[in-house]
Amino acid sequence: MDVKVFKTFLEVAKERHFGRAANSLNITQAAVSARIKQLEEFFDATLFVRQRNNIRLTSTGERLVRYAEVMVNTLQQAKDDLKLAKGEQAQLTLAGTPNIWDAYLQHCLGLITESMSGYAFSADTLSQEQVNRALLQRTLDMGILFEPVKSELLECKAVARLELVLVSSRQEAAELALSGEYIFVDWGVQFAQAHAEAHAGSVPPAMRTSSARIALDILLKRGGAAYLPLSMVEPFLENEQLFRLSEGSLIEREIYLAYRKDSPLLDGILRVQARLSATSPAGGYTLQAAADNLQS
Repeated sequence: MDVKVFKTFLEVAKERHFGRAANSLNITQAAVSARIKQLEEFFDATLFVRQRNNIRLTSTGERLVRYAEVMVNTLQQAKDDLKLAKGEQAQLTLAGTPNIWDAYLQHCLGLITESMSGYAFSADTLSQEQVNRALLQRTLDMGILFEPVKSELLECKAVARLELVLVSSRQEAAELALSGEYIFVDWGVQFAQAHAEAHAGSVPPAMRTSSARIALDILLKRGGAAYLPLSMVEPFLENEQLFRLSEGSLIEREIYLAYRKDSPLLDGILRVQARLSATSPAGGYTLQAAADNLQS
């Protein structure tokens, strides 16, 4: 059975639409239908319930998904491993949560890719849960996260710390900023705990968001206050579009790299880890720099 048949099955299962699956795979819709029919004949089972503008997996189809993912992913790992053995370029896939990209990865990813010959990179934004699942399912090589993952199959290493500072569109007391048009940015569970301790008794925020970019845009256009990475807001502090409200409002977050312990691309992943640990955006710092500061 050609692995393309299983790739097509997984794409239809994801899109719930033959036409969209065909576009994603760059093949005709007739080819998609033929491959699904071939798979159903092979297993002598119906894999999809076909209704007008509504395609869904049967119970048999749902059970086949995990086997199809294993076959497709195993083949891709074998291809990557053989490419490395032949000295060819192998692909490393990584993903981070949206705020990781805004605050950290957009700065250091280019430096990493430029310095690592022999590897191509594929990058995406996913939720913490999606990253964890993709790592376990082998559809992702590396996850960059604010919260450490817990699994015997995964390695999770802290690679940097990020400085989050309370900024406002107005020069005012921190207490006033949190009682007005305050935007609570979701920087993870540990941030929420530190925030509650630092600002006990504050009124509920006017808005919540998981995107630092959204919060920054609102602050610049409509005004308000929020905790944002120093690396992101420094230009706006310099020209006084924003104001840092209190030196004591600093909250630090560790950034973690997670990956499978048995990954066939472990050498490349460890090289990325070393570069992440040595690369930090302005307003953040590496764990190596932190260790040096403690020793000095």
